Amino acid sequence: MKSGPVDPRLLRYASASRWFFAAGAITALVQTVAMIGSAWFATDLIVGIIDGRAPSALGPSMLGFGISVIVRAVSVWLGDVVAARGGANVTSQLRMRVVDAVRTLGPGWLATTNSTRVTTTVSTGLDALDGYFTKYLPQLIMTVIATPIVVGVLLLLDLPTGIIVIITLPIIPVFMVLIGWATQAVQKQQWTALTKLASGFLEVVSGLSTLKVFGRQNRQTARIEAVTEDYRSRTMAVLRVSFLSSFVLELAGSLSVALVAVSIGVRLVSGELPLVVGLFALLLTPEAYVPLRQVGAQFHAAADGVAAAESVFEILDDAEKINKEAPQLSAEEASADINSSSDQPGLTIESFSAGYDGRSIVDALSTQFLPGRMTVIAGPSGTGKSTLIAAMMGFTPSTGVVRFNGEVVEPARVRELTAWAGQQPSLMEGTVAENIAMGSTSIDEHILRQAMRLASAEFIDPWQKLGVSGNGLSGGQSHRVALARALYRALKLSTPVVILDEPSAALDEATEGELIRGLKHVASLGRVVIVVSHRPAFLDAADSVLELRRGLVMAS
Repeated sequence: MKSGPVDPRLLRYASASRWFFAAGAITALVQTVAMIGSAWFATDLIVGIIDGRAPSALGPSMLGFGISVIVRAVSVWLGDVVAARGGANVTSQLRMRVVDAVRTLGPGWLATTNSTRVTTTVSTGLDALDGYFTKYLPQLIMTVIATPIVVGVLLLLDLPTGIIVIITLPIIPVFMVLIGWATQAVQKQQWTALTKLASGFLEVVSGLSTLKVFGRQNRQTARIEAVTEDYRSRTMAVLRVSFLSSFVLELAGSLSVALVAVSIGVRLVSGELPLVVGLFALLLTPEAYVPLRQVGAQFHAAADGVAAAESVFEILDDAEKINKEAPQLSAEEASADINSSSDQPGLTIESFSAGYDGRSIVDALSTQFLPGRMTVIAGPSGTGKSTLIAAMMGFTPSTGVVRFNGEVVEPARVRELTAWAGQQPSLMEGTVAENIAMGSTSIDEHILRQAMRLASAEFIDPWQKLGVSGNGLSGGQSHRVALARALYRALKLSTPVVILDEPSAALDEATEGELIRGLKHVASLGRVVIVVSHRPAFLDAADSVLELRRGLVMAS
């Protein structure tokens, strides 16, 4: 990850990671103490046997060795449990944060983003964090805890051995850095290939009917095969680097331990070093290198998760910039505000500008949307009708002021005040009723029927089961369900603003007339109703029209 082996954003965006690091540090400390204890008691047993001590005199050492081994085994097991649960909790928290972030970023951001990449990141990508938490991070924590303690014990026990360990230890991190660079490079290429494969496959499946009409479906086979082969070859490249890295780190660690062993052996033969000290140091020395070697060996297990986590953090960073943490309105507060008096009733925008990529589409617009009236925003394509709506709700960068009943409100609060339906129905698998009542903990059947009637969707069975992406309804029916969803929210939460973007685009004239009568009724209840439409029926029925043209705004 960026900024070192652990990205600080992990601690900020996933509070479960803090618990994981704290619990991991405790288990690593217990494991280190048990490891030193087992080495000491094993040394005492071996030296006692060589010295010819009676079995009864060896009893305390045997008991201490057994307890140390058991404690170490239990601490290793607890460390695995902490790692598994920590990884699951962090992954769950990051997924929830991404869902909230996508909601904050809104459809404007999704329109400019590869949705397949987002889906792959949140699903397959975050699943790879299991390896990061169960293999890599536990070894990293063990290195931070165990290595300094073991080196300190060696320095106190036998200064020459401690010095040799200190000199040779940096060799392993140097190799780790070199191997890490190589692993990151091939892993990023593999992650890109996986995203390309997922995107390409989804594009082919979603456009298969069109491809068959033009007789081009067979050409896509070679394309999918080529992308799959590219992903396979990059996966094998990652495995090659991983196996080579393990070999190099094992070799570096073994040579370092061998250097210590030769030094101890020479001094034992010459009588400069007591057997108990030399044997204890020899048993303890490998433990100084093992955590570092394991960190390097397990780095490839974390690479997939690291790449996905970086993509997740980019999404969360973007959402954090947009979300200004404005105060949120409860349903009761929103309901109370509908009939509140003010010098500026309804929704007002002042000197409002919005656009994309540094290009202004809506420029310095000031207008007022009054309660009890249906305002239609009209104008040719490209004049900023949908951009204006997206900017008012905080889905697109903007400047200017938005007021509700005279009070300045931030985009987050505008969303709390608003029931909204965009141009795409965006239905999900489940019943029609579940799609309409989306976001509610329970379904109010009376409000459900009322919303469906106002959206001219009462002929649709609310308990009909829909497939993925709302499969099972026609285009017009899907749009009516989406409209009913917005109206259900308006009635259920008493939201004072209703905004609909091209609500009758997929409707016939008769159904459009029914929808207009329903929206007029909603407006008569004291709500601000804003409709983006260029249809003559809406323009004729509007209480006021805001017509956008390139460089001009005409209100009536």
